[in-house]
Amino acid sequence: MHFASDNSGPAHPQVMEALASANEGYAMPYGKEAAMDRVRDQIRKIFEAPQAEVYLVATGTAANSALLACMTKPWQLIYCSDVAHIEEDECGAPDFFANGARLALVDAPDALIDPDALRARIARTEQGVVHGMQRGPLSITTVTERGTVYSLDHLAQLTGIAQEFGLPVHMDGARFANAMAALGCTPAEMVQGVDALSFGGTKNGLLGVEAAVIFDPDLAWEFELRRKRGGHLFSKHRYLSAQMEAYLTDDLWLHSARMANAAAARLAGGLQQIDKVEFLHPPHANIIYAKFPRADHLRLIEAGAQFYSLGSLDGPGEEPVRARLVCDWSATAENTDRFLEILHG
Repeated sequence: MHFASDNSGPAHPQVMEALASANEGYAMPYGKEAAMDRVRDQIRKIFEAPQAEVYLVATGTAANSALLACMTKPWQLIYCSDVAHIEEDECGAPDFFANGARLALVDAPDALIDPDALRARIARTEQGVVHGMQRGPLSITTVTERGTVYSLDHLAQLTGIAQEFGLPVHMDGARFANAMAALGCTPAEMVQGVDALSFGGTKNGLLGVEAAVIFDPDLAWEFELRRKRGGHLFSKHRYLSAQMEAYLTDDLWLHSARMANAAAARLAGGLQQIDKVEFLHPPHANIIYAKFPRADHLRLIEAGAQFYSLGSLDGPGEEPVRARLVCDWSATAENTDRFLEILHG
């Protein structure tokens, strides 16, 4: 019963097989291997972006931070949700990589940036005054940190506002595949108006690789330099390429995301039938936020369930405590049903 994180699950067997194959013989280093050429071509085709530049790094923090650093001057603000991953979970890395740029947090009900709040926050960033920070890029996360997914119309509103103010747009797509599977759209539709994307793989069955997909060619050379200078250019790069190529082959990335989303839907459906469970945010993809009595948290943990209890486990048993439940591609119906059985009591 593993629902702590999609980071905690195994790599997909096809990915491991691809790594074993890549380990045969010799290949040029630093992204010069033939597999990287194939990955670049595949991603360009998937996003219908023949001019896109594609680079691989091992972590989402590296992808987000290096991309945002290319899009931001040190005296600019990065507009993002008040619960964005770059705000809550990256230890100030975007600010660090961007040499002192700061995050400007925008009100985001259910972690979805409110367009009116975004417009107002950008508008009140005074321009041309030396005493204040200046306007910089917008960063959008989908799937959000609360498990919600932006509709295409919502994304269009946000990117449209950024364009009105002449600001570039970054998308944190650590769970891009899960969001796309939930929307039932194409990759190209999701990145309309986006200048650079962190295209995630680690949370969706890879051992550890993310793609920085750059739609604005002016950012590409600086990203290469920042990747190297930041220590994120792998010498044995073929092992990153092998993972990403396996991920893209025969739509494994979409298949894995659909499996994770379906597992979460099964879990959410069961939770909805239990009166003592209350959802905190709509479960659009593979993440569920809910609350239920502390005593049930303790019973589940004692039975071996792994998930995040977002509150103290000391106190009255009947008091509701928040929980975060995440499904990855490997989640099984058996484990889900067992979790629900224990919770139901």
